[in-house]
Amino acid sequence: MNFRSGLLTFVLGCLCTIATLAQDAAKIKYGKISKEDFEVAAVAGDSGAHAIILSKIGSSRFESDGSGLRLVYKVHTRIKIIDKNAYDLATVKIGLYKGSSDEEKLQNLKAAAYNLENGKVVETKMESKNVFTDKQDKNMVVKKFAIPAVKEGSIIEYSYTVLSPYFQYLRAWDFQGEYPVRYSEYSVGIPEYFDYMQIPQGYEKFVFSKEQIRTTMSFRTNSHSAGQSDVITVTPSVTIYKWYLKDVPAIRDEDFITTTDNYINRMEFQLSSINWPNEPSKPVRSTWPKLMEELMKDENFGSALGNNNGFLGDVVDGLTKDAKTDAEKAAAIYHWVRSNFTCTERSGVWIFRSLKTIFNSKNGTTAEINLLLTAMLKRAKLDAYPVLLSTRDNGHIYPFYPLLSRFNYTITGVKLDDKFVSLDASDPLLGFSRLSPRCYNGPARIVDENANGVSYEADSLREQKFTSVMFGKIENGMMEGSFQQRPTYFESYKVRKIVQEKNQDEFFDKVRKGFVGEVELANKEVEDLKTLESPVMLKFDFKIKLDNDQMIYINPMFTENNRTNVFKSAERKFPVEMEAVYDEIYSMNMEVPEGYEVEELPKPAIAKYNEEEGLFQYLIQQQDGHIQLRSRVKLNKANFAPEDYPSLREFFDLVVKKQAEQIVLKKKK
Repeated sequence: MNFRSGLLTFVLGCLCTIATLAQDAAKIKYGKISKEDFEVAAVAGDSGAHAIILSKIGSSRFESDGSGLRLVYKVHTRIKIIDKNAYDLATVKIGLYKGSSDEEKLQNLKAAAYNLENGKVVETKMESKNVFTDKQDKNMVVKKFAIPAVKEGSIIEYSYTVLSPYFQYLRAWDFQGEYPVRYSEYSVGIPEYFDYMQIPQGYEKFVFSKEQIRTTMSFRTNSHSAGQSDVITVTPSVTIYKWYLKDVPAIRDEDFITTTDNYINRMEFQLSSINWPNEPSKPVRSTWPKLMEELMKDENFGSALGNNNGFLGDVVDGLTKDAKTDAEKAAAIYHWVRSNFTCTERSGVWIFRSLKTIFNSKNGTTAEINLLLTAMLKRAKLDAYPVLLSTRDNGHIYPFYPLLSRFNYTITGVKLDDKFVSLDASDPLLGFSRLSPRCYNGPARIVDENANGVSYEADSLREQKFTSVMFGKIENGMMEGSFQQRPTYFESYKVRKIVQEKNQDEFFDKVRKGFVGEVELANKEVEDLKTLESPVMLKFDFKIKLDNDQMIYINPMFTENNRTNVFKSAERKFPVEMEAVYDEIYSMNMEVPEGYEVEELPKPAIAKYNEEEGLFQYLIQQQDGHIQLRSRVKLNKANFAPEDYPSLREFFDLVVKKQAEQIVLKKKK
């Protein structure tokens, strides 16, 4: 082929890399294991780790295969297994992409386990029969292998090469993970013809180097006469980028975080332009409108929405015949789909069945149910579209780069007057216009010709809880009272789920077990269970057994005090990411029981967090034998930067200590 035109054709949308290994990495040779390697010390702060990644070295290079170009990705990993809790590391999975006409190929796979026996290093090699192929879907194949003879104290090692024609999918590199890492390195080389966006993340500081070299590549061109071909040699300038980290601590899940995957040290790449000599720079990155246009035409996503879908006509017409507004139409269709379809899988973007098959089966994945909902809303002549998002446990998307692989969830959006209403009919306990908190993870995309962005921010999701408690008389060594609470919407969701799966008695039995000491509950009610658009109402009367009727200690917060600080760690590198903005209001009323007097009463307190970002009120007063308390813990946002963590922890320390204070009643003599 003609080298210049062939090269351009082959690399439109490719990532081109050439790597060199660091001097430290060059010392690590496959199969060269010494007795000293078994004595590796723990990474600082990770003395209890179940394994240590001794080295993890990767490179990508762009090379000629004689007639075209290919991406060569190499990995060499060595791991010390400390105990059996890390045996899963001996099973390795490698994803390979397969297109319509070409595919990635795995080569040069080697793996072995090393054990120290009688002072000698004993190697057990993996045999080829231990390599398995698992087809995930039409475009993804997983090669899986298990390393034999692994036990506590083993060192395992593997290396492999992936040859890929899909240069636009330059593989990302994770420098950090569940286990501490002694050394991790990734290097790429970029020829002068291409520009790539480098997307780093993480809190550990990379060691970075950059140099330029010349490389030589030769290609065979089309034959000019029978049996002859020309060879063209080029020597482009290549920029070598290398990142490495030493002694990287493990990253572990923490409370109030979307997913640690958002914060591990990682390097990703996005091809942005081709700069061919003597030609204008050509952007090759896709756009959101182009990506959504392709998605709407895809048979495994949006193509069915463009059809008339006449089989939906009778059902849609019946559901909407009495509706007076578009909102009533949308609600009627939503409620029908939510109530008549069972969700089989709560993630994914693609559908693999026709809408008619999904309709007739009365079940489907989240994507299938919500695309069917979208089709029914369209059939009712409503302005409805699929919406793609990434759930909190799946990680953030990049709003400026159209990467479909970042999304893992499909919902429905419908425009009603001047509002854009988001719907998820796959969950039988979600009300109209309600989404699960896991969906509130930032930017999302409407799948239409404009590809408009929408955002589901936790800061926009406001959750309130109201609780009222009345303490009454003391009789027969028991204090009586009543409890009434309107939980937050998502706490109500959990109540509904427990009641649905079990019953109300079991729910209140769980409530009773939350008390300290002996308690009796009566007149138990859960109101508004079926009104899924609103929170429930919990009601019950109680009798609490007193340990000592001479001196009575009562926490006026009843069961609603924050008993421990939810922010336990003294230090934190990551942001605090709550599911919603919370506002918890509690009131208590109490007549001082006959024959008793107040010995001790907590003092009022008010504290603000960062001026207007949070508020704690503890307002208590006694007047004419009557005690009233109003407590409020309110945060005005859900997300806090790492530098806010110490003050946020201190704020909640104050809340916990104040809410632990007690009223002391003394029996009159």
